[in-house]
Amino acid sequence: MILDAVPAVKFEIIREMTRRDNNLLNITWLCEIAGVTRGGYYYWLNAEETRERREFQDRADFELIVIAFKFRGYAKGARSIHMRLLHQTPPVVMNIKKIRRLMEKFNLICPLRQANAYRQMTRASLASKAAPNLLNREFRIHGPRTVLLTDITYIPRGEGRFSYLCVIMDACTKQVLAHMTSASLEMDFVLLTVELLMKKHGNELKTEALIHSDQGTQYTSHKFIEILRNSELRQSMSRRGNCWDNAPQESLFGHMKDEIHLKPSAQNCDVAREVDKWVDYYNNDRYQWNLAKLSPNEYYQWITTGIYPLGGSAPEPPEFTAFVSGEGEITDERSEAYDVE
Repeated sequence: MILDAVPAVKFEIIREMTRRDNNLLNITWLCEIAGVTRGGYYYWLNAEETRERREFQDRADFELIVIAFKFRGYAKGARSIHMRLLHQTPPVVMNIKKIRRLMEKFNLICPLRQANAYRQMTRASLASKAAPNLLNREFRIHGPRTVLLTDITYIPRGEGRFSYLCVIMDACTKQVLAHMTSASLEMDFVLLTVELLMKKHGNELKTEALIHSDQGTQYTSHKFIEILRNSELRQSMSRRGNCWDNAPQESLFGHMKDEIHLKPSAQNCDVAREVDKWVDYYNNDRYQWNLAKLSPNEYYQWITTGIYPLGGSAPEPPEFTAFVSGEGEITDERSEAYDVE
């Protein structure tokens, strides 16, 4: 009903009624019926030029938001839009509350991630081969190239078919260091991912570096244990059925599946191409709030060189501690360290 409308709507109706040539209605009387004050109505009339100016500015700012929202073809939330605007040339500083207000005003919606009811890890058939949990959820405090996370996920490609993706990421910088897509769950593509990691980043890894995974059969196999030994990487594993012990990797997969769009008849090569495209976007242009508003690659460059790429007053660089693999109690406290915007 019109009596439940906001005052601006009532004021507009009063103005339209009093503009009619045959109008015999009194403004004071109309304001009483609408439940608004006469002074409020005249204040609204006098502020019309200001409202038009604000509306023009809102539309201009919303155009910038849309450009950031569509950057590289992946939908973004308010914080990601804020960070994308900061990375433009010249940078645009826009308050997150304003971005959310304009998105709501002009009905720009970023799809929300749905909870995954099937997060429980695959149980290992060779439990005796499981490695201890050396990581203890200390994902970021030991610095770059010290803690590596790995896991396998499936990507549906229609008609009951799947592709499988193995990823190795740096837990500190959240960079995807190596990835491999396969049409089957055979062991080879997991080993090839480790070989690719050593080829691309072997000289960057710290001497105490470890690689952390779940207790899946690929990671408890003799071949995987042997290739880690040959690569001088220590092995750590999550507790059985506890996805939070490898939370950053799970978060990465969730966002990737939300943002990659495949045709129903996609082949494995199509999936691999889309994954390669998304990983390039993720490493270089997907900015993260907990990485000082930088992309993973920018964050790595900042903490290794000390040069903050956004200009202005740079935040304090993080401090890292030497890795000590203790056997303290593992709690279920969920850290913000693995949030991805």
